[in-house]
Amino acid sequence: MKKIIIKSLLIIIALSLSGGIYSQKTEEEVLITIAGDNITKSEFLKVYKKNNIKNDVIDKKSLEEYLELYINFKLKVKEAEELKMDTSHAFKSELNGYRKQLAEPYLTDKEIFESILKEAYDRMQYDIRASHILKKITKDASPEDTLVAYNTIMEIRKRIIKGEDFNEVAKETSDDPSAKGTVGKGNQPPIIGNGGDLGYFTSLDMIYPFENAAFNTKIGETSMPVRTDYGYHLIKIKDKKKAMGKVQVAHIFIRMQKNASKMDSSLAKIKIDDIYKKILDGGNFEEIVKTYSEDKGSSSKGGVLPWFGVNRMVPDFIVAISKLENKGDISQPVLTAYGWHIIKLIDTKPIGTYEEVKPQIKKHVARDSRANKSKEIAIKKIQQEFGFKENKKSLTKIYAVVDSTIFDKKWSVEKASKLKKVLFILGDKKYNQKDFAKYLDTHQRNSQNKDIKLYVDKAYKNYVNESCIAYKDEHLEDLFPEFKDLMKEYRDGILLFDLTDNKVWSKAIIDTTGLESFHAKKKANYMWGQRLEAAIFYCKDKDIAKEVIAYIDLALPYETILDTVNSDSVISLAIENKKFSKGENKIIDSIEWKAHTTKYIENNDEVVFVVLKNLINPEPKKLDEAKGIITADYQNFLEKQWIKSLKEKYPVNVNKEILNSVLK
Repeated sequence: MKKIIIKSLLIIIALSLSGGIYSQKTEEEVLITIAGDNITKSEFLKVYKKNNIKNDVIDKKSLEEYLELYINFKLKVKEAEELKMDTSHAFKSELNGYRKQLAEPYLTDKEIFESILKEAYDRMQYDIRASHILKKITKDASPEDTLVAYNTIMEIRKRIIKGEDFNEVAKETSDDPSAKGTVGKGNQPPIIGNGGDLGYFTSLDMIYPFENAAFNTKIGETSMPVRTDYGYHLIKIKDKKKAMGKVQVAHIFIRMQKNASKMDSSLAKIKIDDIYKKILDGGNFEEIVKTYSEDKGSSSKGGVLPWFGVNRMVPDFIVAISKLENKGDISQPVLTAYGWHIIKLIDTKPIGTYEEVKPQIKKHVARDSRANKSKEIAIKKIQQEFGFKENKKSLTKIYAVVDSTIFDKKWSVEKASKLKKVLFILGDKKYNQKDFAKYLDTHQRNSQNKDIKLYVDKAYKNYVNESCIAYKDEHLEDLFPEFKDLMKEYRDGILLFDLTDNKVWSKAIIDTTGLESFHAKKKANYMWGQRLEAAIFYCKDKDIAKEVIAYIDLALPYETILDTVNSDSVISLAIENKKFSKGENKIIDSIEWKAHTTKYIENNDEVVFVVLKNLINPEPKKLDEAKGIITADYQNFLEKQWIKSLKEKYPVNVNKEILNSVLK
């Protein structure tokens, strides 16, 4: 972890020092030459101004200090390149990882992506309660099967529009098993069907097409069929209210099955009403929870439940919470599918500002189908930008060479070996039938639908889209000079870290002989001031202090005294025995440093006395007594030696005349 942090810092330093060596040079005055490589005045000034955050007037001292840092940086990168560190697999893999992150904004439509994020946030301000009816159909279903499913769900919709109850129709026709419920088997109790009721949810809780339809349908209305990866849905909106956000509540729970007998229902109602009366009469909520609640998971905690949002609880529970206005408010008894509840509002967390919530939304959207919207528009722009031309007639030959083995992942690209015609052109690149056949070979997948044409068409669309993104990705450095500069900076930063770690940081830790030799030569730089060898005795009371003094007079070891005094497992004595420096301990600082004396001190309720042993004159610190600072200094020493050797290896020349012109 420490290395990762240091590496991140070094890359930041590289970003600040590099400035993009590939930048357009408008002023060709050469300021610095390093082993034949020229760095212009304009290039150096660009970097200097980039880091002159306060826009201070350029002065000679700061300019020369920065110039030194810049030259040292360039020397290290030069050495890394000579060692061919930029050709290693590990380096390329790491740089590609950074490139992937940096390229992402260039490969999507920024305006559309931002509008998607904003849409999600705006919808998060509301909670929706909806029911649905599902007619299952696979996402790769044939047009014929798709039409059958669509016609079926439209017939169901007609029944609802004519006045039939949505929930009853859902129980009868929906392919969502929760709508019908299940029959009890063995020890498993029956589950009562929910009639398609999904409860409350908000933005990002449902897949995007479903969410879109839900938020665009009015309360009480039933949507037109909505296609998702699961099939066709009809959605009826029951409620739409201001977002609850996150809440924490406590509850008292009396269990009652939804299909309970009249007697059981009556007994449960009497019990919850009696409990509610106890609360109204001033009973302690937490104590009542412990006594009566049948939720064993929360009753020992005063009924407190973990934080949750609207999609985590049944709708009747959510409705009851929404009526509680202030922290500490307690609801009337509430009946849900599980039984009776009395709910106490503990705390709330409203939805944050857009900027606060944006990173969370962005992370979710990146995994959501709504991100495709931004990519689709970006792909269209790429096709326009690079003159996308398509010859779909060439695709018909692919249909002829693809057979049913592709559905079992056994199709071979050799079956398309004779196909070489162009499918489409993008920029200066032609994509032919054989290229697509290779794509088909490496992207084979199982499919319930055995329609070869449909399978190939879908794969072709994906191939075109991926090719468009890849083509622009390959040309980002040519299209965007700032991206080219940024990639150069990251490249140099990684090289700088890896080489510096090898030559300085890790070397200082591994090279114990060198560290010891450095310490031996520099001992005078690591001195203790005058110290006092003493022992501080913290005694519980005067009796303990007398007992301890008696043991000291007998010359018993301090460990023996501690074990004897604290033998009854009660800590009556603590001893601090060491060499103290000034400013290290208030008690030691408050007394006169005089060897071979004992000093009593009042310290709150304790009795404290100090046995002063020896005054120790200033002396060098041992390596293990100051290893951190000595190692840091050794690293600085290695760095200076390394820079010196690099300057000898790679001649550096600074044009003083041009440097002075920078100051002018």
